[in-house]
Formats: sequence, structure tokens, C-alpha cells
Amino acid sequence: MYGWIWRHLPGPVPVRVIIALVLVAALLAACFLWVFPAVSPLMPFNDTTVGD
Repeated sequence: MYGWIWRHLPGPVPVRVIIALVLVAALLAACFLWVFPAVSPLMPFNDTTVGD
């Protein structure tokens, strides 16, 4: 998968590295802004089994 992405990025190696870093940053931003907040109510991390 990573090889496929690397082969389809345009430009020489320094440009490919910059584009790959921008893509990774965009993916991380999308995860933290939309994916993780949407999934967090479904996670059982805040469910306690001990009473007050």
C-alpha cells in the first residue's frame, strides 16, 4: 500500500516527502477532529463498575 502511494506521488523525492508528510498530517487532523470524537461515546472507557 505504501509503495503504491509513493509511486503515485508526483515530483522528485524531496517533493514526494513533503506531499507524504502533508497527507499524514491531514489524516491525523481528520482523525482527531471527526473520527475520534464520533467514536468516543461508543467506547467503554468511562463506564465504571464501582458505585459512588
